[in-house]
Amino acid sequence: MLPDFNRLKVFYYIYSLKSIVSAARALHISQPAVSQQLQKLESEIQATLFIRLHKKLVPTNAANRLFSLVQPFIDSLQEGMDNLRQPIDRPAGLLRIGAPREFGKEYLPLLSHTFREKYQEVTFNFSFDESAPLLAMLRAGEIDFALVDVFMPKGQFLETPHLFSIEPLIAEELILACSQDYYHKEIAGDHSFANLAAKAFVSDKDDLAILIHWFRHHFSRTAAKLNVVMTTNSHEALISGIRLGMGLGVTSAHLVFAGLTNGSIIPVETNKKNAESWISLVQLLDKVPTLTERTFITHLKNGMQKTEILQKFSRG
Repeated sequence: MLPDFNRLKVFYYIYSLKSIVSAARALHISQPAVSQQLQKLESEIQATLFIRLHKKLVPTNAANRLFSLVQPFIDSLQEGMDNLRQPIDRPAGLLRIGAPREFGKEYLPLLSHTFREKYQEVTFNFSFDESAPLLAMLRAGEIDFALVDVFMPKGQFLETPHLFSIEPLIAEELILACSQDYYHKEIAGDHSFANLAAKAFVSDKDDLAILIHWFRHHFSRTAAKLNVVMTTNSHEALISGIRLGMGLGVTSAHLVFAGLTNGSIIPVETNKKNAESWISLVQLLDKVPTLTERTFITHLKNGMQKTEILQKFSRG
């Protein structure tokens, strides 16, 4: 049988404030009432929760274990009640958004800042990860919506499409690139399949899917074996490997825009137009977006259409 919730709430305040007097003030009830509720809870669970030592309350091991159970529930309940009390006529409350790491760190802080200049009652929580974890978080209700890097032609999506609403927002140009020094030493203008396939590569995918896709897209064939000198789950590390001259790597043009502009990073191009991936807005199919979500999504779309952002994605 579960303990009385009111007594658990009293315990939560006593433990948090380390004082019966302070708990009574926070709960707006008398000190004897707080002491009585604590005694009844200890009797109910048959465990001593606090030891009085020199006019101080020292929590027992049982109290520590009980608090670890009670705290997440009460904290989340308080957060939920705060959200329920949010106004319905204007954007307010917490927005939980998932996005690819590099894209998210580059653009979401700026877009949330400009949104809060108008709607100061809105707060943000960002989760940056790969597509699969973000979709799992979306299914579990841990984020409100996600911006997912969809590595395939516009409008196609392989990950359980019946669960999601997918709206492509902006295309990322995928390029094979290397440092200026590596290009002059190893490539020297020879963009043939034979020459490129023999070079060193850095990759952020252990299965080399992106590199395989690049060769198939540009040459309609793939290399039997590529000399991959570094793999990583951080695209920032991959870009660092490119800059340092470790080898060739596939990345989105906008992520190395500055290097492409100043010539420190060289794109390796063929007579075919570069492939694209899509940053897409993904929501649960049956979910009705809140006013806050709808308003921010509109702000996001407008922000992504700004000239300076589009130039980065398309290399101008």
